This record gives sequence, C-alpha cells and structure tokens, in this order.
Amino acid sequence: MYGETNTLRRRLWAAVLRRRVPQWLAALAPLVIALILLHAARPLVIAAILPWTIWVAADIYRWRRRLKREWTSWLDAAIPALEDSSTLLAADATTPIARLQQERLRARLASVLADDDYRSIARTRVRVGVLPVLLSLAAAGAAWGYHGKQTAAVASIADAQTAKAIVDGEIYLSVTPPAYTGVKPFETAARDLQVPQFSEVRWCVRNPSGAQPAVELGDGQTLPVTEACAVKRVEESLFWRARGKNGTRYNIRVTPDQAPQVTIIEPTELIHILSKDAKTVQIAVTARDDYAIVRASLHMTLARGSGENIRFSDREVPLPQSPDPKVRNWKKQWTLTELGMEPGDELYFFVRATDNSPDNPHTTQSPTYTLRLPAPEAESLESTALPSMAKPENLRSQRQIIIDTEQLVADMQAHPNMPVATVRARSEAIASDQAKLRLRYGQFLGEESSLFGDEHDHEGEEHRDAPAAFGSQMSVLKEFGHAHDQEDNATIFDPKTKAVLKRALSAMWDAEKSLRAISPKPALPPEYKALEAIKELQAAERIYLHRTAFVPPALKEEKRMSGDIVGVLSYKRAQGAADNTVPAEVRELVQALSQDGALPALWSKAARDTIVARIVDQEQKLSAQRAVQDVQDGCAACRGELRAWLRGTLTDAPVLLQARPSTDTPFRQAWSGKEQQK
Repeated sequence: MYGETNTLRRRLWAAVLRRRVPQWLAALAPLVIALILLHAARPLVIAAILPWTIWVAADIYRWRRRLKREWTSWLDAAIPALEDSSTLLAADATTPIARLQQERLRARLASVLADDDYRSIARTRVRVGVLPVLLSLAAAGAAWGYHGKQTAAVASIADAQTAKAIVDGEIYLSVTPPAYTGVKPFETAARDLQVPQFSEVRWCVRNPSGAQPAVELGDGQTLPVTEACAVKRVEESLFWRARGKNGTRYNIRVTPDQAPQVTIIEPTELIHILSKDAKTVQIAVTARDDYAIVRASLHMTLARGSGENIRFSDREVPLPQSPDPKVRNWKKQWTLTELGMEPGDELYFFVRATDNSPDNPHTTQSPTYTLRLPAPEAESLESTALPSMAKPENLRSQRQIIIDTEQLVADMQAHPNMPVATVRARSEAIASDQAKLRLRYGQFLGEESSLFGDEHDHEGEEHRDAPAAFGSQMSVLKEFGHAHDQEDNATIFDPKTKAVLKRALSAMWDAEKSLRAISPKPALPPEYKALEAIKELQAAERIYLHRTAFVPPALKEEKRMSGDIVGVLSYKRAQGAADNTVPAEVRELVQALSQDGALPALWSKAARDTIVARIVDQEQKLSAQRAVQDVQDGCAACRGELRAWLRGTLTDAPVLLQARPSTDTPFRQAWSGKEQQK
C-alpha cells in the first residue's frame, strides 16, 4: 500500500513542479539576460541572483510540506468518486471495514485518476504569482541603469565632465588629450577632472572683468591667465585654485598610460614536454592595452643539437590585428613540420607587444615558454659493437629514492598479501639506484668504482690478506709508490667537506644494506641522513673572487711615451665620505615646524621638492602639497600635518649617535659613590 501511496504523491509533486518551474524561470530570465549583456553590472546582477536562489529553495520546501500535509484533501475535493476517504490511503487499515474501503479506493484509482486530473489539481491548488517576476525586472532595470552610467564614464571622459556650464568672468578649462588615446577634446567649468596622461590643459576666462586672474598650482607655480590662456602639459596629478587664499581647490587626476598585458593561454606550463608521437602543438596568446596595440609579435628560437654542437635559429611571426584595436587574440595549431622541430629539439618562444604611445611607447614581453620534443631512446651500449668507456648515466636523486622507498612501505602496509617476488624486485631496484648514487658521490673521495658494478678489485683480493714479503713488488709499491686509491690522497677537498662526504656515503651504505635485505622501512632513516648530508654539501661555503683589477683612464695619443703626467687622473681611490641623505634645509624646516616661530627662507620650495622627489603615491602627494599651501596661507594648525608628511619622507635618514657632554664635579663623584654603596 505504501508503494501505491508514494507513487501517487510523486505524480502530484511532478504536477506541482510543472506548475511552479515556469514561474521560477520567468523570474530568472531577466537576470540571466542582464548577466550576459551588461558586463559592467555583473556584480550587481550576481547579487540579485542570490535572493532568487533562496526564494526557489524556500518555495520548494514550502510546497513539499504543503503537499505532504494536504494531498488527501486535494484528492477528495477534486475527485468525488473517492467518497472523501483518501485519508485511508495514507495509513494502514486496522479494521475490516477500513481494509474493505482501501480495496475499493485502490480499485477506483486506476480508472478515476488520469494525467489530466493531476494537472487539474495543480492548476487549482498552485497559483502563479507576478511579484517575483516584477522584482526581477526591477533588478534588471537597476543593473541596466548602472551599466549605462559605468559605460558612459569609461567610454568618454569628456561626456561625464561637460555637465557644468561655463560662466562669463570665471576660469574654465579646455582639455586636449593626446591624439593616440582617442579621447575627444572638451571644455568644462572649474571642477575635479580625470584626464589621460600628457594631456594639455588650458585655463581660460571668457569675457574677463577686473584684475587679471591667475592660477596657483599645487607644485608652487603661478600661471597668469592671459588672452592666450595659461597652458600646462599634465604628466602627474595636481590641484589648482584661482589666486587667493579662499579659492576653491580643484583636482586634476591623471590616468597613466598602462603597458600592454600579454597572456600565454596555451600551453599552460612554462616547460611543455610534447609526447613522442606528437604531430601538432597549439599556441594561443592574448595581448590587451588601455588604448591600442600597434605591434605584437611571436618570437621563436629553435635549439638543435647537444653538447657543444648546438645550433640556434630565430624566427618572428607578427600577430594579426583584430576588430578591437585594444585586444589581439591569436590562436594557431602548428604542425611540428612548420616549426621545424625534430626529436630532441627545443623551441623557446615569447610574445612582445607595444602600445600606440608616440613619445613613450610601452613594450611588454611575456615569460619565455619552452616546447620540448623528447629524443628517441638511445640504443643500449651492451647491444652494440662499438667500444665505449662508460655507460650513459641515468641517476635518481636521493629525494627520489626516499619517495620510492616510502611508496614501497605504504604499499606493503596497504597490501599485506603482496607477492614476495614483487617486493624483492622493487626493493632491489631501489637498492640499485642507491648504489649508483653512492658510487657517483664516492668518485669525489677517490673511489675507483664504476657504474658497471665492478666494485671489487679481484686481482688484489687474493693478496689482500697475505703479508707482503720483504723486497717484493707489493712492499716496494707500498713504501715508495703513490697510493692513488686512498680517498684521503685522491682529492683536494678540505677535511670538513671530506667528513660530510664520508657521512653521506656511510648513510647510503646502510640504506643499501637494508634494501638488499628486503627491509625498506629501516632504510628510511639512513636515507634521510644521506639527504641531509647532500644538502649540507650543496650549501657549503664557496669563495667568489670579484674583479678588482685597476682600469687606467684613457690617455691622449700625443701624451703616450712622453713622460708627461700633467692632466692624467690619479688612480688612487679617494676615501668615501658619508652620504648626507637628509638635506640641511629639510632638517631645519622640520625643526621649525615644531615651533611657532618664523619658517626658514625658501621653505616652500624645499618642502615641495622633497615631496615630489620622495612621495610616489599620487593621492599622498596631493595631500602633502595641500598641506604646504595651507601653511603658506598662514594656517598654524596645519604645521603639524606638514611636519608629519616631511618626516614620513625621511625613511632612509641615518641614525646619528652623539655624545652628551657631562661635568664631573666632586659632588657628583660623592653622589655616585653613595649610590654604588646602596
């Protein structure tokens, strides 16, 4: 009975969902359209989608609870043939009459309930609300308005700055941005402006009356406004005001010309190793600039060969232009034949982009990426007839050996029933790698072993334990010969380095013995000891000899071989004097600002020069220059602010240690003695 009841409730819930889902989608559609079309208002749209998600979740929860509570009454009201007995379907019958009624209801369900009945119940019980759709449309409209404002501000600075009307007799500005920016010239009344860097700003007066007006700039300059206007090429942010203490300050903030941004989309790794059977490789790049990109190119260098026989070939491929001059997107599927790559070659490439600034062009270069095509594996030397003195070395590092050992220990713990032959083979392979690495480091101590495994001198083994007779070949060799196979005589390392090498080799020996004995876990401590010794060797002190040779000054040809040394510069180096990083006028000004007296002469010039030279942030520079102008206007309370700005610029001031004079009198001596007795 429960199965039939669950099926009935699921079909009712499906009908409710078919009724509610269109309303959810209708409320979401305006937000999705705004998210796709309105790029500047995407954060606002995403913030509006979050309440929609909460509303949908709450709506689903509400209707599931209502369906669970009222589904029987829905059926009784919609289908009279059920005789108001649908509640019997929700629980097991406990009486014979109830079971008889359940049997009658089940018999009627198949013939009475159809798909149209479920849809009719959903239409009756589930109503469609208009309020969520209206709220969604309102949010989309707000996003549209916000997008319009942002687009208007970014697309044209002039459109946002020409709103204030120009009044006769007052100073107005005429701004001519550089032609390469694409921003149109405009005129505006006195107000805060945002202009591109290197714009030409003119202060003019329409129908002047009275005294000749003048403009006071934040850097201390005063520009008289004549009939030809006052002109300045703005390179950094500044503020200005009309002549007089009570003049309103207006800011002219400069938008610097940014360098292009270059991004390598594919490949994603700086070193991309191609597969051996690779035929093509894809390179995708993007270059962006705030105004326009006039030149962008892909620079490729192909390296071929090995050892000292390496040949390089360069190639430059210009990136094609796109409809948007600010962006250049380029993607191409290169074949290795087009790139000229063969097995064993490496291709280095980077992208260089230049913007359209005519006077100060910015050039950006991306990091260098590497495409590496592996060479085919070399033929084993044992299978060739050519003689060879040594096998090619393929050594694993100590860290890799530790990783392999830890992996083997973990596998043994995870799989206790691992075959013994597998464990032995893996342990022997790690031991072999450890032996090769030990032999490699042993060469630095004079061990005459090779990577072939010939670690024992079989010819000397038969005589090693027998005492040498007097006058025999071995005794003469030991007494007068050079014992080249002794590690202490074979190298010129210092004793400290030899001790570290011996410690590393001893640890490698212990690790190898444990691995040969199929005990990988006890081999881990000596492996770590060997790694620590290797790190100590790598971080050992080295001596770097800097070039200190004397380079004499160039002599005139007529003075050569004449013995005349008049006018020849001395090669003796003068003793360097301590740098005075704090100018004297700035030091005096800082001290004077802490008092109420008169300030030094030309203090404003010294303050402004220090601010321009030592403050980089444009907003901080404007604030410091305002403090200079306030103090110049007679503001006594502004002295502390200017003093703080000047002290903040002296970040590299030296610490002066000065002795304090003291007078040693009999009274002071007696007092000091009394204090010491206490």
